[in-house]
Amino acid sequence: MVNKKDNNDFMPTVAIPPGETVKENMEFLGMNQKELAARLDITPKHLSNIINGNAPITYDTALKLESVIGPSAQFWMNLETNYQLDKARLEEQDKMEQDLNLLKEIPYKEMSEFGWVPETTDRVERVINCRRFFGVAELGSIQHSYSVAFRKHKEIKEISDLGVLTWIRRAEMEALSIDVDNFNKRKLKALIPTFREMTRKDLNEVFPEMQRLCAECGVVLILIPYLPKTYICGATIWKNDKVILALSGMGKRADGFWFTLFHEMAHLINHSGKQSHISYDNENEEDEADLEARNYLISEEQYKFFINNYDYRVKDNIVKYSEEIGIAPFILLGRLQYEGLLGYQNHRDLLIPFEITGIIEKTQ
Repeated sequence: MVNKKDNNDFMPTVAIPPGETVKENMEFLGMNQKELAARLDITPKHLSNIINGNAPITYDTALKLESVIGPSAQFWMNLETNYQLDKARLEEQDKMEQDLNLLKEIPYKEMSEFGWVPETTDRVERVINCRRFFGVAELGSIQHSYSVAFRKHKEIKEISDLGVLTWIRRAEMEALSIDVDNFNKRKLKALIPTFREMTRKDLNEVFPEMQRLCAECGVVLILIPYLPKTYICGATIWKNDKVILALSGMGKRADGFWFTLFHEMAHLINHSGKQSHISYDNENEEDEADLEARNYLISEEQYKFFINNYDYRVKDNIVKYSEEIGIAPFILLGRLQYEGLLGYQNHRDLLIPFEITGIIEKTQ
């Protein structure tokens, strides 16, 4: 019995081993398994395995069957080939059913909008495209291909693990074609003041220079559009001895973008080992990286001086002090808001929104 597939091929509902035909001929000739095994010069156990589909008909066995039963060795080899193909088709059908379930967790719509995969509404085609995107034979293998600790946050009920891996995979695919120097954390740390000064410039204009400086330190700096239910702000990824610093621009706020950049740099500078990090995936290291990022942008001494000597609620004071210490005003405002000294509704005109996809288009 077969099922007709959408592409007009036929899918078997069951794979019939050639041993069934051997058994039928054995009964027709009035032989038992012991006698037929003796005539074939094989053990009864091996014949039993052939009949039950647990052992294949080899070229040697096919020639013996030709002599004892007929009609030809090619006939028996064709039966074996068709059986193995039917088994493979049925196994592939089972894998496809499993992958169709996993497809629900993959943000295919967004992936196609970004041009990562072809646009299609056919679910089977989507599975095939996702397999190619991830470089796996079946989607169930995706999570086994990455050693990533997924962050869990008390305020976030559900994070899409496959969405996270989709984002990471895209970062890897874009980064692997970019040549950079060998990783040098000392050089990267020495450039922190330079990156800090860049917060005062137009991000769309300065980003190519940021990429160039990172490349000289052995870091591939790339922007990957945010995917829903991933909650990724950024990540550091080690792939084939290449260091990738990927940012998503989640929240579309410049202060968040810059903080995430310095947060991920803190991982590269202060944490040894070639371990990938996603923001907040490890509580201790994430807290440490947060602290380092805050100090990279505004030192604790500078921050305390401002709090103690200025009325931090006044916008003009925020702007004036930011200029004095060479930082963008939205960086200082963001820290005041984060630490609860100002509400997020205060001085919103200082905040600079941006579209990360716009930056990507300009740098490509």
